[in-house]
Order: sequence, then C-alpha cells, then structure tokens
Amino acid sequence: MRPTTKDLALAAGVSLATVDRVLNDRSGVREDTVKRVNQAIEKIGFVRNMVAANLARGKEYRFLFLLPRGGDQFLAGLFARIDEANLAFAPEMMRAEVRQISDSDPHQIANLLGGLDADGVDGVALMAPEFPQVRDAMARLAERGIATVSFISGQVGLAQQDFIGIDNRAAGATAGRLMGRFAPQNPGKILVVAETMHARDSLERRLGFDEVIHADYPHLTVLPSLETYGDPDRSARIIRASFASHGAIAGVYVLGSEARVPLEIITAQASRATTIAHERTPFTEAALLSGQIDALIGQDPGHLVRSAMRILRARCDRREILASQEKIRIEIFIRENL
Repeated sequence: MRPTTKDLALAAGVSLATVDRVLNDRSGVREDTVKRVNQAIEKIGFVRNMVAANLARGKEYRFLFLLPRGGDQFLAGLFARIDEANLAFAPEMMRAEVRQISDSDPHQIANLLGGLDADGVDGVALMAPEFPQVRDAMARLAERGIATVSFISGQVGLAQQDFIGIDNRAAGATAGRLMGRFAPQNPGKILVVAETMHARDSLERRLGFDEVIHADYPHLTVLPSLETYGDPDRSARIIRASFASHGAIAGVYVLGSEARVPLEIITAQASRATTIAHERTPFTEAALLSGQIDALIGQDPGHLVRSAMRILRARCDRREILASQEKIRIEIFIRENL
C-alpha cells in the first residue's frame, strides 16, 4: 500500500496537523521538525496525492500560453490542442488561456510579462524570439513565484525554466540529410527561408542544416537566410529577387513554423527544386501529397501543449518531471506516411 499522511506522521513522530503544515509550507513549524518530516518522506517513500489535495483545497492551476500573432495554420492547430487539453485536464483542476503577442516587439512582451501577478496566473508558456528584455522578464516572473517554460522557441540562460519542443539543431541536421539525399547530385544552390533569425529555433535549425550540408554534400551551396518577418509582400519581393539573382535553385529549405506563404510564392516561380519544410498543417499536408514538398519535419502540437501544462504544474508543486514523457520527437513525413 502507498504510504499515507498518517504513516508519515508516525514515521516523523509528529501530529497530522504538523504534517499538513509542512506539506503546505505553512508557518508555525520549527526548522528541525520540518527536517524530520522531510527525512521521513524520503525514508518511507511518501508521495503526496496532489490531485486529491488540490480538490480538498479548491486549488486550480491557471496557465497562460503567450503565442505570436503570425503563423496562421500552425497557430490554429495549437489553439485547437489547447482547447482539447483543457477538457482532458479539467478533472485535475488545470486550465490554460491563450493570449497573442507581437513577436517583433520585445518591450511589449516584457511589459506584458511584468504585469502578470501570481494571484492571477500560476504558469506561463511563452513562444517568442530570443531578446534580452524577454529573457530578463521571464527570470523576474520566476522570482515572483510564476512558473515559466519556453514553448517551441527557446530563451537561453534561464536556469529555472524548461524548453518544450524538439531538438531544433537535430531537426535542422535532419533537413540537411534529407536535402542531400533528395537534391540532384550536380552542383546547385539551396535557398533558405525563415520568418526571423532572431528566433532560437530558426538559428539552431540553420546551424544543424549547414553542418550536414557542408560536411557531406559540398556540391551544394547554402545561400544566406531570407527573413520574411511573416509579411507576404516582403516574402514575395525577396524570394523573387533571390530566384532572379541565382537562376536555377536546386533546393529550398523553409525552416519557419508557417510555410504556406513562402511555398505559394516559390511554386509561382515554376521551381522544380527539392523542398523541405517544417510543421504539419493543412497546407503542408496538401503540398506534400501534390509533390510540392518532398519531405516535412514536424512535432506533435498536442504533445507540446500537454507537456507544457504538465511541466508547469510540476513546477507549481515543486515536483520532478518525468523527463521521458516530456521528450518531443522529431517526426519525418513523406507522401506515403501521412
């Protein structure tokens, strides 16, 4: 049988009321008594039933997903998975809301984070480019008792946070391997399209991609990254200019989370380039089936959302996470396995 609070009180030689105070971090307990209870927890292997405890206290976990305004189809998929997670986690008193942010304005993001209060939100999952202002604001959130995780795109240097998403350097390297295998074996140029290179996921994907191409496919030349900033007019202008400047393009790597706009423009160039893109959306599925995309690298949005909420809850409860459960896999799709 699993040890109960009565077993814990007996093992520690204290009352049930004292055990309750220690478990809930209430005042009025001497330091040596707290130490004795914690030693007893280790000794008997006591694991608190947090669901039952939270139900008894009426405790609800309130989480906030801060997601960019750009990225229409990929973001729509995340919104749907958040709604699903709210239904699934309702018995465990967890609920998440979504607020959209301008991912090109770090001061606005920092001000928003600075205005959050622990009385209104328990944890934040943030998807935003890496800016010093944002990184500092997230650190201050943790100091105010609000749990934080970086979601899909990481922020470096925050010891108290976790990152939810695939290993982006490995994902870029995977794209490089696919490009090297699928592209023509004669010399050619590779066009790389990103929304912004301020985003850590884009930087890491580009690094991984370059490492593989330079090491194993020297006949391919990777061009400087084109940044679209999610603007259709800018996307059209810079992609058309690149095709005009470089002639026949052997391959195209779209490393951002929303591939629809750049791929529509690339298709209009009547390009027969080998094309690798990221994230499974209705558009990229159709493009893969039609042969417009040769391979697609994805990550499960439902797993991303559920993992973020589980990790935020663990941080609130000061529990260790089950790391194997929260590892997000790199998924590779070709037409035959959709």
